[in-house]
Parts: sequence; structure tokens; C-alpha cells
Amino acid sequence: MRAHSHRGFWAVYLGLALATIAAGLVLRLVPLGLPFLVTKYGGSVLWASMVYLLFAALLPGRGIWMVAGTAGVFATLVEFSRLFHSPWLDAFRLTLTGMLLLGRVFQRIHFACYWGAIVATALIDWAAFRRAARPVVR
Repeated sequence: MRAHSHRGFWAVYLGLALATIAAGLVLRLVPLGLPFLVTKYGGSVLWASMVYLLFAALLPGRGIWMVAGTAGVFATLVEFSRLFHSPWLDAFRLTLTGMLLLGRVFQRIHFACYWGAIVATALIDWAAFRRAARPVVR
């Protein structure tokens, strides 16, 4: 897949990442009365989408699957990091910032949430931005 060459797309991805962060904060912190599974795993899905969008902003010009693979590996490493415990890290994970950035408890289901969200976000990226950026062949 050819990467788009639009300069300034990093700002679009960064803006989308910030909007995703806002949606995740609302989902986690505002009692919306949503079903338990949406509240519990929706944050993980939004977090992974945010990771994809941040890597898309940080890696302009890279192919969509390079960005998705990088985001997926990063998300996987963050999940595995939950198996490592030290007093300072566990104390950080108990703060709101630590909980939102790193999470607290290792759960295998998060791998499906992360990879599914990253692939879905990559496909939306392709449909919304990258497909349109391909040159027209006549």
C-alpha cells in the first residue's frame, strides 16, 4: 500500500488522536449508563485507536500497514508491561494518569481489543484519507 504524500496530514492524525482521547475520557469518567462491556472494553478500543493515530502522525509517509504493525507491537508491549511489577511502577499505575496510559491489570482479551481496533482504524484511515490520496490512473 502506497503511503499518501500530503504534508500536514500529521496534524489531522494528531487532532483525531486528541478527539479519541477526549472520547475515552468521557467513556471512562462520565457515567453514561452504557452497558458494562462497552464501558470496560471501549476504553481499550479507543486507547488502541489513539495509539494508531499517534503513530500515523509520528510516521508520516509510512505505509498504512507499517503504521498499524508498529502501533500493534507498541500496544502489545504495553499490555505485557503489566506483568512487570515494581513499587514505583505499581504506584504510578494507581494514579489516573498511570491507569489511562498503562492500565493496571494484564488481560489477554486486551490483545483482541487492541489489534481489532488498530486494524479497524487503519481501514478507516485507508478509506478516508489514503485511498483518496492515490494518484488517478487514466
